[in-house]
Amino acid sequence: MSAVYINSASCISAQDTLNNNILQNLTSENTSSILKAIEPNYKEFIPPAMIRRMSKTVKMSSAASHYALKEAGIEKPDAIIVGTGMGCSQDSEKFLKNVIDNHEEFLTPTFFIQSTHNTVAGQIALGLQCHAYNFTYVNTSSSLEFSLLDAQLQICDGEADNVLVGSTDEQTERTMELYRLNHTIKKETDLPADHLNSNTNGVIWGEGASFFVVGKDKTENSYAKLKNIQISNTVGLNEVQDFIQKFLVQNNLSNQDIDAVILGFSGDAASDVYYTKALDLFPGSSQLYYKHLSGEFNTASGFSIFMASHILKEQQIPEIMMINSQKKERVKNVLLYNHLAGHDHSLVLLEKA
Repeated sequence: MSAVYINSASCISAQDTLNNNILQNLTSENTSSILKAIEPNYKEFIPPAMIRRMSKTVKMSSAASHYALKEAGIEKPDAIIVGTGMGCSQDSEKFLKNVIDNHEEFLTPTFFIQSTHNTVAGQIALGLQCHAYNFTYVNTSSSLEFSLLDAQLQICDGEADNVLVGSTDEQTERTMELYRLNHTIKKETDLPADHLNSNTNGVIWGEGASFFVVGKDKTENSYAKLKNIQISNTVGLNEVQDFIQKFLVQNNLSNQDIDAVILGFSGDAASDVYYTKALDLFPGSSQLYYKHLSGEFNTASGFSIFMASHILKEQQIPEIMMINSQKKERVKNVLLYNHLAGHDHSLVLLEKA
């Protein structure tokens, strides 16, 4: 399958990623178990009457997609594809609370209608009056990767020239309570978290939305070339290195060809061992991590692809992301490896545009 280009990148996250000089203004947070997204002033591009009815994930996605399309200079994309792990969980919780409070009677359908996972892609299309291909992927931590694969297929098959691809997930009060109960989120006693050398389980949970315009042709503002994606639901700990090596061979690359490898160390001792295994393959590469900046969530890989795109375009590697001391002067190939709690492993290969 032919490579495609990432022609714009926009992100709302726990970092101030909508402003300029992103790579220079990153800050780490490891003393709180939950990281909230820094949200923009939505009134700039969403009518106030609509803002009240939108859940957080719809607002974040509307804003991020607006910036991505504006940067790419595109009014209407040929397709809109969104990946999400939890969807509009705020409205899902509101609907279920209404069911309980009203004893399953006299329910208004609004929260139910707005709680479906494809609400985000639908709302973006409505705002743009875009009647093109519209699809949502719900594949836990590989939702964005499936969305990018679909975009690549749409472009390579001649169905589209420019595709808006995004990922989004929000936090909700009740879900966070449940995550604390089942120890998905770190206990307060285990903070501050050490993302690289953790001996406790659980993660710091985040949220955010990342949107990209993926195009057939390279432009003056292209960030990166999306070369290939590999996804596997399960990978044994003893299979990690083979999983990565085979992917590199498929793309006619060796370990030495990877200038930077970005890994999803989350501070969860039980699942970070996969990343430790992967590190051993790249002693000569710049080894980077990012979840101390974004938090862990279903589509956290969107933040890593956003950061990788900026690293390739600006040819700078932020100190705050570095695991080792290898700092390449020229970054051509970047490999991203991510999973969530040891499931849904994904590899994404980006090249300098």
